[in-house]
Amino acid sequence: MSKGMKVFMIVACSLAMLFASVGPVKASWVPKQPVEFIIPAGAGGGADVMARFMAPIISKLKLSPKPFVVINKAAGAGAEGFMYVKAQKGNPHVIIITLDNLFTTPLATGVPFNWKDMTPVAMMALDYFILWVNSASPWKTTNEFFDAVRASPGKYVMGGTGAKQEDQVLTVLIEQTFGLKFNYVPFKGGGAVAVELVGKHIDSTVNNPSEAVSHWKNGTLRPLCVIDYERINLPDWKVVPTIEEETGKKLSYLMLRGIFMAPGVTPEQQAFYVDVFKKVSESAEWAKYVSDMGLKAQFMSGDEYVKWLEVKEAKMKTLMTSGGLLK
Repeated sequence: MSKGMKVFMIVACSLAMLFASVGPVKASWVPKQPVEFIIPAGAGGGADVMARFMAPIISKLKLSPKPFVVINKAAGAGAEGFMYVKAQKGNPHVIIITLDNLFTTPLATGVPFNWKDMTPVAMMALDYFILWVNSASPWKTTNEFFDAVRASPGKYVMGGTGAKQEDQVLTVLIEQTFGLKFNYVPFKGGGAVAVELVGKHIDSTVNNPSEAVSHWKNGTLRPLCVIDYERINLPDWKVVPTIEEETGKKLSYLMLRGIFMAPGVTPEQQAFYVDVFKKVSESAEWAKYVSDMGLKAQFMSGDEYVKWLEVKEAKMKTLMTSGGLLK
């Protein structure tokens, strides 16, 4: 080996040892006080269940020196929560979990808010929608239920979370696709919607899996189909057929479960939360939660997350316009 080559090898090995010794870059900022974890939705819904699961996991895994304190701000279809976070400019101790009301609420209400008024942190998952009926109802298949709705337009009540929100958007999409007409009735949260169906006060819902799973397990609710192109590939959920398997027509709608911060925070503060939620997404606890609750695990951050949000916002505006939900 030539002298020059020896020198090159020594330098290369030294650099390799240096980078190996450095290891992962540690956060240069950590919370100095408890973190407000805002939920722009009611108690018992998918966002509420998820936030209240993640907060203690963050403490258990020692991912933050300060606790995450969960707070519901659901008024105005979540506008209360969004406007609160928007007003916390520069405050790194306020974060929010989001669902599709991130897009639907400002579009439907005109509230002066857009997702770009906050700082994106990460997508944690996408949430499925399932068509549910009461297990005591006569409908065992989606076609049986749709035939009944088609025969009596406006008679059957579809319960959902909020007016002009994702549940109503999806209900309108189903109506347009299958030539149906439901009587849509809004409630304050997915938990309340499930309870109404258990009590037979409504005829159906398009609740997320996590919002109805306990009632399914105790035998009071029946899932007719998952509204996606593929079955939910998880142990408890893969028995539920797709809407295409049931009806022959394709239809898909998936909802965001993501995290944002207040505007005006520093890159170091944003990086801390990206790291925290990435580690949550990699934990055994999260893997079990995703499986139990029927979620589609999909962590995303940075430019990829921003691009996804831009595309989703455009799709929601198109769906709401075609469904007659926007003026």
